Order: sequence, then structure tokens, then C-alpha cells
Amino acid sequence: MKNSKYYPWVLVGLLWFVALLNYLDRQMLSTMQSSMQMDIKELAIAENFGRVMGIFLLIYGLMSPVAGIIADRVNRKWLIVGSLFVWSAVTYGMGHAETYNQVYWLRALMGVSEALYLPTGLAMIADFHTSKTRSLAIGIHMSGLYTGQALGGFGATIATNYSWQTVFHWFGIVGIIYALILIFVLHDKEEHAGTKTAKLQPAAVSGVKKQSLFQSLGLILGTLSFWIMLFYFMAPSFPGWATKNWLPTLFSENLGVEMAKAGPMATISIAIASFIGVLIGGPLSDRWVQKNIRGRIYTSTIGLGLTIPSLVLLGFGHSYIGLIGAAMLFGIGFGMFDTNNMPILCQIVPQKYRATAYGIMNMVGVFAGYAVTLMLGSSTDAGNLGADFSKLAIVVLAAVVLMLVFLKPKHELTYTQEELKNK
Repeated sequence: MKNSKYYPWVLVGLLWFVALLNYLDRQMLSTMQSSMQMDIKELAIAENFGRVMGIFLLIYGLMSPVAGIIADRVNRKWLIVGSLFVWSAVTYGMGHAETYNQVYWLRALMGVSEALYLPTGLAMIADFHTSKTRSLAIGIHMSGLYTGQALGGFGATIATNYSWQTVFHWFGIVGIIYALILIFVLHDKEEHAGTKTAKLQPAAVSGVKKQSLFQSLGLILGTLSFWIMLFYFMAPSFPGWATKNWLPTLFSENLGVEMAKAGPMATISIAIASFIGVLIGGPLSDRWVQKNIRGRIYTSTIGLGLTIPSLVLLGFGHSYIGLIGAAMLFGIGFGMFDTNNMPILCQIVPQKYRATAYGIMNMVGVFAGYAVTLMLGSSTDAGNLGADFSKLAIVVLAAVVLMLVFLKPKHELTYTQEELKNK
């Protein structure tokens, strides 16, 4: 099957479900605060809950560059299978947590295991797809994240009818079973590190000079366009993580409804709209870049521009139509942005460093999420959640301007000029 011309799309389907579980398992906690605080009293304090959400982001961010570095140097199949198995086991273990400290440290362990997936999965898909289908393929994969985020909103609903322990137990078991299935059906791109062909072709045969870790990082960090891309990726991460962790709370407060209703309403609105954004931004970018090298940048910035008014509307809306409409607008824009990050990265960083580069980007994005999660926790306690939500639009506007004015993309890079001389 791995040699079939259809396997690049089979791969997208296989990883789509991994992406779903990746976000589902992390998202459930944000909507089950009210259920869990009945048994774990410390979670009733928003600042404490923010710390639990924040430790995941802190560890996840620190591990992301490490994950990218590892993914560029080992067989990515086993990295994905292993990380899925571990975070699913942690999810199962959350159902047995009885104290605040147990929840806190399990959440930290989940940050380690989940960080290994995204740079690995995206680099894998980028390798299997050409520039004609790359944005659409990555966008479809990213829709798995949105679906997981949406289904996570039902955690509170299920917990209301059964128990929060049951929710963690069953979704953990599903992930463990799927990890075992992937052992037999998931395959890495041949010639990538750790595959059979790569082991049979030493550097002297392939003609590509193997570089040290510091040389690889130096090449990435020595590229001005990468720094621009880094800020462009980080800025929307503030509202991106804010919607993941605090939008259910914002809906609950602004509409005056219980979390069991606000959670699904918030997460499903974002997820459906983000999938629409993927269906718009993926094909548009793949076609536009064939005619204009900046086509992916234009598609991405158009999408990100849509999130600016939506953040203001989310912050100050107090009606169902206003809030759901704002969430839909945000989701469409963010989907157009999200589906093009790795494809744009392919235009500024050589192929063999993609996972490492995306890992660094993911780190700064997650650190932005960590900061905004703690900030909005304090805002919630002070009654300023909506107002602070709307202020995030300023950072997004700065990123759009910087990207349009300064980023200079190139045709897809496979090797550095120095490596081409050695070939």
C-alpha cells in the first residue's frame, strides 16, 4: 500500500484521526472544569485551572523543537505511534486522578508526548505531497485538529450524564487501540532517516553531506525570512490558544448559559468554520502559488485578516447570533492561515530541516498560548475576559503587515547551496 499512488492521501486520512485524538484529549479538560471541581476542589479557582492548562503548554512548547529535531533524524512512523500511545495512556490515567497535583503532572506528561506529533506529522505529509496538493493535504489534516477540538466540547456533556472519569477512560482506550493499528498501516517516506533505503544509502552514496545539530539550527536561524515567519506564526497563536482554552468560558459568561451547553456551542462553531477555511484556503493557495510565488502568503494573510474583526466581536458580543457569527468568522480565517504555514515554510527552509523548523515555530506559538492562557485566567477572575480577548486583534494586525511587506519566499527548497556544491 505504501507504494500506491493513492498512499499520500491514505496517509492524510490515517493522520487525520491522530490529529483528532491529539486535540480531543487535550481539549476535554477545558470543558470539564465544572464537573471535575466537584471532586477536586482546587480546580474551582480559575487561576489554578489556568496553571493546569498552562503547564501543558509550557512543556509542549519546550519539547516542540526537540520533537522536530528528532523527527528529521529518525523514522517518523515510530515517533507518531509512540507519542499517540503515551498521550492516550495519560488520558486514561487522568480518569484515575484524585488530587490537583496528579492532574497537574499528568497534564505535564501529556505535553511531552503530544509535542512529538505535530512537527512530525506535518513534515511527513509535506514530503508525500507536491506543491500542487500540499496546502489542501495539510489543511485536511489540520481539520482533524479542529474536529478534535469540537468533540472535546462534548466532554462536559458526557460528564454530566456519566462522569468525567468515564470520559477520560474511554477516549484513552480508543487512542491506545488506534496506536496499535498504525503499527501495521503507517509508513514513512522512503529515503527519510530511519527507513530501509536511508540505511542502505550512506551520505557518500546519496551525495548529501550530513550536518551536525548546531549546523542545522544555524542554517534555520540564520535565515531572515524564518524569523519573519516565526513572528507571523506566533502572533495568531495568542487568540488561537485563547479560543481553544477560554472560548467555552467566554460563551458561558457572555450568554449566561451553563458550560455543558456553552462548550459544544463554542468548539463546534470554531471547528466547522475552520474546516470551511481549509476548503477555501487549501485549493486557493495551491492554485495561486502556481501563478505567483507569493500566492500562499496572500491566501494566508487574507484569512488572518478575517480574524481581526472577529476578535473584537467575540470580546464584546452578548447574543447568540453575534458570538456564533464571530466564532465562525474567526474559524474561517484561522483555517485559511493554518493550512498554509507548513507550505510557506517549505518556500524558505530546505526539505531536510522542515520538522526542526516547524518545531521551533510551534514552540514560540505554544509559549504565546501559555502566556495568554495564564493572562485570561486572571482576566476571568477579574471579570475582564471579553475586553482582553478583543485586544488580541492588535497583535494579529502587526503580523499581517510584517508578512506582506518583508517575507521573500523562494521556490521549494530541497538542499542548501553548500550541499548542492557537494552533490
